Amino acid sequence: MREKLEEIKSAASRLIEEADAPAALEELRVKFLGKKGELTSILKMMGKLSAEERPAMGQLANTVRAEIEKRIDEKSAELKAKEKEIRLRAETLDITAPGKPVAIGHKHPLSIVLDEVKEIFLGMGFQIADGPEVEYDYYNFEALNIPKGHPARDTQDTFYITDNILLRTQTSPVQVRVMEQQKPPIRVIAPGRVYRSDAVDATHSPIFHQIEGLVVDKGITMSDLKGNLLALAKRLYGEQTRIRLRPHHFPFTEPSCEIDVSCFRCGGKGCPMCKGEGWIEILGAGMVHPKVLQNGGIDPDVYSGYAFGIGLERLVMFRFNIDDMRLLYDNDMRFLEQF
Repeated sequence: MREKLEEIKSAASRLIEEADAPAALEELRVKFLGKKGELTSILKMMGKLSAEERPAMGQLANTVRAEIEKRIDEKSAELKAKEKEIRLRAETLDITAPGKPVAIGHKHPLSIVLDEVKEIFLGMGFQIADGPEVEYDYYNFEALNIPKGHPARDTQDTFYITDNILLRTQTSPVQVRVMEQQKPPIRVIAPGRVYRSDAVDATHSPIFHQIEGLVVDKGITMSDLKGNLLALAKRLYGEQTRIRLRPHHFPFTEPSCEIDVSCFRCGGKGCPMCKGEGWIEILGAGMVHPKVLQNGGIDPDVYSGYAFGIGLERLVMFRFNIDDMRLLYDNDMRFLEQF
């Protein structure tokens, strides 16, 4: 039996050394150490040995088993290391080779100008406010001093969902919502999408963007309005820019005005862009109507304020000399890549 155990040990060592794959190594484990393996078969013959021979043969068999297991584990580790080395060589990347170019997006022209306007007003102490695009009739009209039957409702071509719910036609409803939630001093701008049932053409779209502004505090006057809007115009169009206020009428402001900027192409001399007038209208504004202050829960005998509404598309078209609003929504990469 001793000779047989030595033969198994020698044969196992030789075959394990010759194994070239984990699967072959596993076959050898079963061949020598499995339930029907050669070493197991020898151990089953232990009962035929005398009591004196049995301990020595048992110890030798255990030694042989331990040696075979050790050699299998060592060979397994060696095969795994070789396999890993081969895989690493196959997967090696040449880090000196140029990579594939990745297309990087950039801001849309609407976002470019909107972010600039936000930064300008944030620098003047304003906060950014927001409100729902699906709005109540009360906030969109009545709270802004536009009761049912008012002509201003007809001119806005509103998308009604129900008699009381609509898609907001302006960002002005945010004024009242802010005044309800916050007491003076208030300095906010409210940019966002608005909706009107307009036919699509070069200067109209059923969806567009406005930037609403609201300031409420004690002693606010038209001079404060003019000063802030002049600062905006200079930042957007250059230090040489001038503005002028023309009388107008809005139901939610009194007095009201429209704001023009000196033409940034001709400097006010007159050109096709400004239709020879030297001025370009950019927004409407005015002092907040006392009724609107009351609807927002603010006492008009103590506080006053001003508000303005800017069409973002108008600013963008002037800024980049775009003559068709539809270009801003067509998603034509040839157009967008210019910015």
